[in-house]
Amino acid sequence: MSAKYNFFDRKNHLELLEKRIRDLKDGYRQNLAIIGDELVGKTSLIFKFLKNYYDPHTIIVYLEARPESITTFARRFIGVLLYNFLINSGLSLEEDIDFLMKKSEKYLPKTIEKARSILSSLEKRKKNNIFTELLSLPESINEETGKFCVVIFDEFHNLENMELKNIYSEWARLLMLQKNTMYVIISSLIFKTKVVLSKNLSLLFGNFEVITVEPFDIKTSEAYLEEKLEGIDLKKGQKDFIVSFSDGYPFYLELICSALRNSGGTPLAGILENLVFEPVGILNQRFSNYLKRFQGLPYSRDYIEILYLVADGHSKIKDVAHILRKPKKELNSRINYLLEWDALSRSGEFLKINDRVFSFWLRFVYKERLNSLTFDAKNQREFFKEKIDEMIRDFLRQAGKPVTERVSELMRLFEDEMIQIERKKIRLDAFREIKPVEFQNKNLKDGLLGRSRGSLWIMGLKYEPLTEKDVIEFSRECKKYRSKTQRKIILAFQDIDANARLRAFEEKILTWDLNNLNQILDLFSRPRVIL
Repeated sequence: MSAKYNFFDRKNHLELLEKRIRDLKDGYRQNLAIIGDELVGKTSLIFKFLKNYYDPHTIIVYLEARPESITTFARRFIGVLLYNFLINSGLSLEEDIDFLMKKSEKYLPKTIEKARSILSSLEKRKKNNIFTELLSLPESINEETGKFCVVIFDEFHNLENMELKNIYSEWARLLMLQKNTMYVIISSLIFKTKVVLSKNLSLLFGNFEVITVEPFDIKTSEAYLEEKLEGIDLKKGQKDFIVSFSDGYPFYLELICSALRNSGGTPLAGILENLVFEPVGILNQRFSNYLKRFQGLPYSRDYIEILYLVADGHSKIKDVAHILRKPKKELNSRINYLLEWDALSRSGEFLKINDRVFSFWLRFVYKERLNSLTFDAKNQREFFKEKIDEMIRDFLRQAGKPVTERVSELMRLFEDEMIQIERKKIRLDAFREIKPVEFQNKNLKDGLLGRSRGSLWIMGLKYEPLTEKDVIEFSRECKKYRSKTQRKIILAFQDIDANARLRAFEEKILTWDLNNLNQILDLFSRPRVIL
């Protein structure tokens, strides 16, 4: 499903796209790989760019890669390429490949000859080197007209379904030779794309620059709600809950905002019920269809059971293994499959479902229907409404606590597990003592001490932008505590300037932001902190 919503933010991504195309015309070609979860807005980003970008010397070819035959793909590729070549010609165009080749022939005689040769080969069922021949057409246009081409393949991994041999090795050779064609590949399969880029398309020349499109951060999500819900009476706590529940996914934010605008006063719990619980609800249908991709597969029951257990709060791999009573090797095989399809992500000894809304649906809709002895929609609906109300109340109750208290409660859940934060592995020590502390620092006062058998955690909380001076003073405070092994952490809830990061690195101080804290809260199924 493509994410369709009113475009918002992503200014940096748009500027980078424009810069890379300018660089192409200046003789510097840099291919791009845009990755991100489903519904995070990758396609919308490209459509926004295509809508605003114009350059008569650049032809942009956008193609959604689909499970289809090479013949169908070739006709679409040639058609889109020629249509966009002719689009500024003043001609009245038709979406017909024969028409487009006829109109282009006087400008591109060699290119059209090649295109006809490709289509003729396919009619004779000759497929050798067809993909390479197709991708050579943009270079041919450049030779004949001086125009540059930007070829965009959305969900590019579907190219594999055309059953062409050595598709990546052919493409890799072409990428090193082409200088006037830039490729942008887009994919929701993050794990798979990284493997392809590191193994199949890892080149001396023509490498892909990876751009990750993340969900909106808290500030951007709040700005989105302010704009889209202007004039609607919704308390801050409820808006914060929407930010947390949606995880900043533009698709979910827009669905909820649209429903609230058209609700006629329906409370938030009722809005979520209509979207997530009702059989005709958009999200209920989407998630039901998503699960179908696992049905019919060997071990499909195991895959769905693992997803449900993680959604239900059993995020530690050892707990999943205990409940399913699976040998470690067998369980790891199932988990790896789910990781490869980005249904799950892993952080050390923890598993996490990437899509929070899907996780909620698994727990309170899908599993409840499976467990129901009799299909009583009324009772299930009441149960679901209770769970939403309970979830909102718990979120608001936790939001009313000081952050120091919430972090302290989180630390009490640690049991010597390993997690990973930004490529760094961290052991979450089991603390025998956790207590608040006030530092002799007017800018960074609040802190926590956590003592375990082997180490001392010293944590400072900074609510204003973190500066280099703050780091220096925090380091000085840490030296007052006698412990051979110290874990020094600053939780910074606003911006961290570059000098502060560098100084923290030199002082062996970890700097965690609000997103890092919420990642850990997610692993322990605790409500997020929204400041």
